[in-house]
Amino acid sequence: MWRTLRIALLLIALATVALTHWRAQSRATAWEHTLHVTLYPINADGRPATARYIDSLSTDDFAPIADWLETHAKAYDVTLLRPLRVQLAPPLDARPPAPPPNPSMLEAIAWSLHMRYWAWQHDDAPGPRPDIRLFVQYHDPAISPAVQHSVGLEKGLLGLANVFATRHEHGSNLVVIAHEMLHTLGATDKYDPASLQPRFPDGYAEPDRNPRYPQTQAEIMGGRIPRSATLADIPAHLRHTRVGALTAREIGWTRPR
Repeated sequence: MWRTLRIALLLIALATVALTHWRAQSRATAWEHTLHVTLYPINADGRPATARYIDSLSTDDFAPIADWLETHAKAYDVTLLRPLRVQLAPPLDARPPAPPPNPSMLEAIAWSLHMRYWAWQHDDAPGPRPDIRLFVQYHDPAISPAVQHSVGLEKGLLGLANVFATRHEHGSNLVVIAHEMLHTLGATDKYDPASLQPRFPDGYAEPDRNPRYPQTQAEIMGGRIPRSATLADIPAHLRHTRVGALTAREIGWTRPR
């Protein structure tokens, strides 16, 4: 009897969590209310230079993300006056669990649960609870010329972005943060994971361009600007990116035909 009761309580708890997530996700992609996004900066390498860079940041540095989303939402006839508001939280001392390399399905699920629990433990930013939480790990490019892959989780509406602690890379950092933010809203990657080349046509900002190459902008979930069938550049700023038709549908800006 007690075993049956424990199982029933567990199922009720799981159903409650699933319903809560479904409601939050449905609200986020209805685009009827402003989405509040909080960025939690983290010194990923513990270096003083990284700490100084994080201390130099303010909420205004991330305003281009909200402006960019508003511009592209209007292009898809989203009528919400201000779709997004971004807030910068105080720096976090703790570091999130690192995602496993090439994880199996079970490993990915386990990490996702661990990450969501860690985020719950460290969600102490002032003000109302945000709709989306993005933990932004900053790395000193002097010792980390490359960073680990970033991750956005639709379940939990949270993401982990790895970026560089330098003003020179701030524009491309915004691209990474926006990319992971859209993952939390249901957008999928539109590039080949082996070559990192954007997939045609959904990963191209200008799929109807003739000639096809070189493209002049990146589709935000394609991640790069295709210069040829085998070469692509990382966009230096959000103004060099667009939201493609499939991404717009995935995040609720348009409906399937």
